[in-house]
Amino acid sequence: MEYRELGRTGLRVSRLGFGGIPIQRIDEPGTRAMLKAACEAGVNYIDTARAYTVSEEWIGQALEELGLRDRFILATKCRALTKEEMESELAQSLKNLRTDHIELYQFHNPSLAGLETILAPGGAMEALLEAKAAGVVGHIGITAHLAAVFERALSVKEIETVMFPYNIVEQQGAELIDRCAAAGKGFIDMKPLAGGAIEDGRLALRYVLSNPNVTVAIPGMADPKELQANVAGSDATAPLTPEEQDACQKVRDALGTQFCRRCNYCAPCTVGIQIPSCFLFQGYLDRYGLEGWAHERYNTLKVKAGACIGCGKCETRCPYNLPIREMLKKVAADFGE
Repeated sequence: MEYRELGRTGLRVSRLGFGGIPIQRIDEPGTRAMLKAACEAGVNYIDTARAYTVSEEWIGQALEELGLRDRFILATKCRALTKEEMESELAQSLKNLRTDHIELYQFHNPSLAGLETILAPGGAMEALLEAKAAGVVGHIGITAHLAAVFERALSVKEIETVMFPYNIVEQQGAELIDRCAAAGKGFIDMKPLAGGAIEDGRLALRYVLSNPNVTVAIPGMADPKELQANVAGSDATAPLTPEEQDACQKVRDALGTQFCRRCNYCAPCTVGIQIPSCFLFQGYLDRYGLEGWAHERYNTLKVKAGACIGCGKCETRCPYNLPIREMLKKVAADFGE
């Protein structure tokens, strides 16, 4: 396993991390087995979130029972925007993870407006800075799905790490990843397998980790076979061979007409549908098998996919020429509205 410094945090992390979203679809014994195997494989970075239902709790229980807390760097996140909300969410994370400190605490996918609330007086940043001064939080990061939020985060000195989607088919953050490294911030890659859309896990991780500015990739894992495939993809970070580059292009060709990169160029929707979010939650339903959680997240949308009036304006803005109207019909059918 290769290890890298996570920006300027002083944390030395394995380039393959453990993504905790799929923990929700296994159980406590399965979580223990996965974390034990991950540790034995040299993985020392765990990512989870308050929003991932039982993920924090089962990870905390497993680390305590296995006696492995000190072998892992824990990273979690929450959607709090205000200081009061963050204090409450952080306290719950500490309780769930059964620890007195968390190495990296992140703002979970705020909008641009939400990030400004976080940074304003009385915002969530104040709570994390106080927790950092007290030694409860080691470092502060942010996760994002929109390039505009990623770019804004690069100008915030208190934010030490950025998490963003990057893989064979999602390239909207490529230039920002380079700027992230130049700014001395660690880059954490979410969705290295495009949420499971890329079936060849070894190739997907080879592609991601061949980029020297990617510090750690965090594929979701719930099965020992997934762990084995991901470890195989992380054990060689040399430049891609011509054959691997050809294979990557075949993946792009296969997914290019049906895969949303969440660049948000389709916005604004005439009736207010959050189009990328619809496709994101559908991915959790189709590829992660998280039916209950996907429905819960989808139900937070004020305007559902079924509200589409078929005007087609979104499709004229999409740089990937996606058939968005047809894709929204499938979302509506899958979620029932």
